[in-house]
Order: sequence, then C-alpha cells, then structure tokens
Amino acid sequence: MFRSWSRWLKWFGLAALLLWLWGERGRLLRNSTWRMVHLSGWKRFFNLTTLHGYIYSRWTNLYIRIGALHIAPRLNRRGKRWLANHYHGKVLTNDLARAVVKVDREIPLRDLEHILPYPIARNLMLQASPDIAAYECPCRHLRENPCQPTQVCMVVGQPFVDFVLEHHPTRSRRLSRQEALDLLEAEHKRGHIHTAWFKDAAAGRFYAICNCCKCCCGGIDAMTQLGIPMMVSSGYVAQIGGACTGCGLCVEACPFDALYIDEGRARIVWGQCMGCGVCVSRCQRQIIKLARDPRKGTPLDVEALADEAAAS
Repeated sequence: MFRSWSRWLKWFGLAALLLWLWGERGRLLRNSTWRMVHLSGWKRFFNLTTLHGYIYSRWTNLYIRIGALHIAPRLNRRGKRWLANHYHGKVLTNDLARAVVKVDREIPLRDLEHILPYPIARNLMLQASPDIAAYECPCRHLRENPCQPTQVCMVVGQPFVDFVLEHHPTRSRRLSRQEALDLLEAEHKRGHIHTAWFKDAAAGRFYAICNCCKCCCGGIDAMTQLGIPMMVSSGYVAQIGGACTGCGLCVEACPFDALYIDEGRARIVWGQCMGCGVCVSRCQRQIIKLARDPRKGTPLDVEALADEAAAS
C-alpha cells in the first residue's frame, strides 16, 4: 500500500514539475513569477491562492473557457455568490477609466467596501503613472467571430504587467499613457464598456481594465444570462430627456438590456442600468446623460481616492 502511494506521489510530483517548467517556459522561476508570489505572501502560497492566481494569469484563455462554458452555468445560488465575491468588476464611465490611466499619485487603499460591496478582493493599490499592458481578451478569444481587435484588455500595475509581458510576449504589449488613453477612446467609440476588475487570486486587488462588448464578454453574460452578480454599477444611472424620438439606437446598444421603447420613446429599467454610458454616446440627439445616484453605490473615482489617501 505504501509503495503504491509512493509511486503515485512520485509521478504526481514529476507531472507538477513539468507543468511548472512549461508554465515558466523552461525556467524554474522567472523574475515576474517570483514577484507575484512575493506580492501574494506565503500565507496565500500555502493555501493555494497564489497557485490559483498563477494558473489564471499563465493560462488565462483556458481558465476563462472552463469557467464560462463548464463551471458558471452549473452553479447554484450559493455558488454564484461565491464566484462573485472572489472575482468581480466595477463598471467605469469613460472619464473614470481615463482617470485610472492618468493618475499621477500613489493610491494605497484597502477594503473599499463603499465602492465594492463584496467581502473580499476590494483593495486598490496604484502607483503614480501606473505601468499598463494590452493583453488579448480571453472572452473574445472564445468566440468564433469575435469583435476586433482582440488585444483590448488592459493589465494595470506591477507585478501583473511584467508577468503578462514575460509569459505572453506574443499576446501582450506595453502601452504608453497616450496609447492606453487611445485604446480606451477607441473602445468607447465602438460602444464597449470599461470595467475595473478585482480578484482574490490577484492578491485581492485591482489588476485590470477590461473593455467589454455585449456579444463576447463573459462577465456581461454572467450578469444578464446566468444571474451571477459579478459587476456593480458605476454609481451613475442614465436619464433620458423629453425630446426622445424613440429611434431605438440606445436600446440596441445597451449591454445590460436596461432600455426599452414604450409609447414612442426610450425608457430606463433602473434596476438593470449599470451607468456605463454607452447609451449616451449612441444617442444622436444627445439627450441622454448620466446622473449620480447614491442608490447605485460610490464611483471608483481615483482622483477623489487619491485626495482621500493624501489626507489620511
């Protein structure tokens, strides 16, 4: 019996070592991997959270494929809440997303419960003029005919940026501040939304801005099709002026099905509106605007948070 277990453990250890060497592309430990492990801490290392983060970052496409196609659709109510608690996004208006890229002060803030109503993974640790890399969107990678371009996910801050650049040199590229702003603007004009993502396996903190389209995004599908509360509102809600002609462009563009036509004009489903601002940019008459709504939570406003950090 002991000999049988010993043989099994030997083969398991060899397989784990080969998988690690494959992941590290022939090295025992790349510099960016060591920095990821160091950031997460040894407690997370021994409870496998760091390994989880490594697998997520190293094989993102496979991770998202398995999660989106095979795990998420089978979750019960408790499982859906567990997933959302550990992996979630905050919707950003275009201006709020641009402010993240342009931040010029360090922001070391933890437990932003008033912005992210989840029990964990709600830290914002940004350096001044954060490093940014464009990374291939795993959600678009899943689709047979995805929206183009596909290299639109923005990894933000260290050591996450160096990790994707070192481990995915053909699917990522470093961005200057202006290139990052240009990418955000191009995606905004395409009618795609900006979301800031937080994950327990990413040291429990913010690590990326995704530019999401309603036809490809797994997070939007999780919200609208599976009832998994993975995203929270920007803190704003759309308001429609009285001159609406009911053209329906905003209804067609809304990624959260929060608009409909009734009696010849567009109307808002308040509970479904996430304050992304896509409808604002699509309205040809320019009569839709975003308004702050305290019932929708607090915006992820890095300028205000920087002032808060400086005052503390």
